[in-house]
Amino acid sequence: MDINRIPREELGKGSNIKLNVCDTEVDMYWKVAIEVLETIEENNKRNEPTLMIVPYGPLGPYSRLVYLINKYRVCLKNCTFINMDEYISDDGKYIDINDPLSFRGGMNRIFYSQIDDELNVLPENRFFPDPDNLDKPLELIKKFGKLDMVFGGVGINGHYAFNEPPEEGEAVTNEEFLNRSTRILEVSRETRTINCFMNCGGDVNGIPKHCITVGMKEMFMANKVRMCMPRDWNAGALRKVLHGDITAKVPCSLFQLHKDAVLYAAEVALQSPVPEIRVYNK
Repeated sequence: MDINRIPREELGKGSNIKLNVCDTEVDMYWKVAIEVLETIEENNKRNEPTLMIVPYGPLGPYSRLVYLINKYRVCLKNCTFINMDEYISDDGKYIDINDPLSFRGGMNRIFYSQIDDELNVLPENRFFPDPDNLDKPLELIKKFGKLDMVFGGVGINGHYAFNEPPEEGEAVTNEEFLNRSTRILEVSRETRTINCFMNCGGDVNGIPKHCITVGMKEMFMANKVRMCMPRDWNAGALRKVLHGDITAKVPCSLFQLHKDAVLYAAEVALQSPVPEIRVYNK
């Protein structure tokens, strides 16, 4: 079966990953924000803490979350957020927090600084994977005895966070890949290329070559996995994730093995990657 020729209306059928289609990118951001908020509210009603692994991208859900939290006075004091990843400089440390590409700086600007103080996540409960303490995400999951949710965007090569596919010729089983925990690694050329297209005017050399990421091991522990594909360039990976082989070569395809995985996709991401023959008038 050529997965790139699956009709639009057949996408998601037979896949263990549920497909939630959104008319537009903006609709997707609202849906994700509402589900994140509902998860927090359910825990608050039970007087239970919330532990989530969250992305810096896509950014869209955060402005909606800020609006909903402030408007409906949803308290985040009992929340702990672990961000998925951050860029690393050549010396093995975080890039500067004031660098425009810094996810740590970005989270402060677009989310934490926008929430009313009496509702906000406590500063001591805001975590990023740390080059000097790689075990921290696993320690937090063990401490809480759960991981409520992980949500984030899917990369152009099907990666999640910065869990890049194995390098060409690298022999890695699916089980070994799923056992990879928080670590520093090299950002693939594909990821640097699409990230420079989105974030620094196409200058691939402007994107750091290394990163730190929470591993698939930690994220697979989540009760809910939510993936986001808001753009047209997601189309190729979307079909591989939903209907291709379950393989570390397309990391998000491994969530076919998860108990509760949902892919939120904007309509533009459902198009077939097969190019159409077009006739141009002279």
